[in-house]
Amino acid sequence: MNIAYWIVAGLLALFYCYAGTLKVIRSRDQLRPMMAWVDRIPLPALRALGTVEILGATGLVLPPLTGIAPSLAPAAAIGFVLLQTGAIAVHLTGGDRRIALNVVLTATAAVTIWLATSL
Repeated sequence: MNIAYWIVAGLLALFYCYAGTLKVIRSRDQLRPMMAWVDRIPLPALRALGTVEILGATGLVLPPLTGIAPSLAPAAAIGFVLLQTGAIAVHLTGGDRRIALNVVLTATAAVTIWLATSL
C-alpha cells in the first residue's frame, strides 16, 4: 500500500503543483486557452485557488515523507475531493460539459484518501 500511495499521491501532487503554479504566475490571457472558466472568477480568487492547489500538493507529500503530522495527507486529499466537486459545479453552471478530468481527479483523490489512511 505504501508504494501505491506514493505513486498515486505523487502523480496527484505533480498535477496540482503544475496547475496551481500556472494559476499563480500566468495572466488570464495565457490561461484562457486551457481554462475557459477563468473569466468568470476574480483574479485574486484565481491566484488563491492556485495557492491552495500548491499547498495541497505539499500536504500530500511532506507529512508522510517527514513523519510530521501524517494525518495532514488524507486531509489534503479530502480538500482535493472538495475542490474538484466545486470545479465540477463551476463547469456545469457555466454550460461547460467537459468535466472528465475533474471526475478523474476526484476519483484519484478519493483513492489517495483510502491509501493515506492505511499508511
